[in-house]
Amino acid sequence: MMAAGRAAELGAKVILIEKNDSLGKKLLITGGGRCNLTNAEFDTRKFLEKFKNGGKFLFSAFSQFSVKETLEFFHKCGVETKIENEQRVFPVSGNAKTVFDALLKYLKKNKVEIILNSPVVDILMDINSNCHPHAGGNLDLINASLDPRLHGDDKVCVIKVKDGKEILARKVIIATGGTSRPETGSTGDGFAWLRKIGHAVIEPAPSLVPIAVKDDWVKKLAGLSLANVKIATFQNDAKQETNKGKIIFTHFGLSGPAILNMSRSIGELLKYGEVIISLDLFPSENHGALNLKLQELFKENHSKKFKNALHALAPLAAGLASAIVEMSKINPDTECNSITREERLALVNILKNIPIRADKLLGAEKAIVSSGGVSLREIDFKTMSSRLFPNLYLAGDILNIDRPSGGYSLQLCWTTGFVAGSSSGKSEHISN
Repeated sequence: MMAAGRAAELGAKVILIEKNDSLGKKLLITGGGRCNLTNAEFDTRKFLEKFKNGGKFLFSAFSQFSVKETLEFFHKCGVETKIENEQRVFPVSGNAKTVFDALLKYLKKNKVEIILNSPVVDILMDINSNCHPHAGGNLDLINASLDPRLHGDDKVCVIKVKDGKEILARKVIIATGGTSRPETGSTGDGFAWLRKIGHAVIEPAPSLVPIAVKDDWVKKLAGLSLANVKIATFQNDAKQETNKGKIIFTHFGLSGPAILNMSRSIGELLKYGEVIISLDLFPSENHGALNLKLQELFKENHSKKFKNALHALAPLAAGLASAIVEMSKINPDTECNSITREERLALVNILKNIPIRADKLLGAEKAIVSSGGVSLREIDFKTMSSRLFPNLYLAGDILNIDRPSGGYSLQLCWTTGFVAGSSSGKSEHISN
């Protein structure tokens, strides 16, 4: 939607082909339906560090349309925004439809033609216009400008739609996404087309995906969220990775931003054996400080039973406190003033290191985004054009770029879509 609207804004005649019966199905479920449209990190270098190895490729695109320009764009479109935890930016309305409606208005304002219920089955590149049977008529264009003044040796793209229709275009932008949340139509269709014309595509896999675990006590806490937890992963007693942030207990295991951002590495580790996810519920306090906190808690509640006192220790909600009591092996009915030093120190160790056995990653239907995609070395990021076919542009999740949760995926889409639309739209000046 961003790419189509931008190309049309620059004067291109644009046709947007959509396989679903409506636009924006995936956009409308982002951020739990609230649409985390970007992250308020305005230092582009720091922002792109979150993209790991893919970040170095993105500087030229972000120099044209970064977080600042994105917020200016949406504010101009009437979308008021607010900044929440971890610099996540949401519409003030708290509803993804606000963002969708703004983009739809942008398309209509710039007279983008939208074709729904039209799954593309194939794309043919660099066809001589005088060799195609439909070249004598008007040439429709998807995400580019329409101009019937093509010379016989001009190259065109042929977009084949499932109903048998063929659309001829001077330029094509592919923004079909990856393979996450396939119920939205995101089934990786573009990868097959791109492989066929010679692009290298790294096999997509679920990324930013919740983790199923083996421990039943975790599942009993479904719905509980903790805002500030330190997470470490271990394999064969060796620490692999650490992270800190919000986690959510679910009926199958663990989710939340901090877990999602570690999911790909956990998935890789699971290929080689058991993975332990360790939770530190008090990351800002060392063992000594936490021991003193427990001493104070037990002193204030000296006559209370252990099972009734622990839930007063933030962030332990009643359900989690009960699980901790069971792990501690301390008799739940023991009065706090009877808990020994050894028992208290053992409890400190548990609160700083709760082991959870990872089982598997959930599938693409639960993933926020997918990893894999078109090789970045085959893209000119100044224009988002293919290095194999200069009249082909790529944007969004179809690119092989890892990123964390927190507004980074949508910002990638806004930036690459805007640059692809700008480049294809600006270059459409055909003289008589």
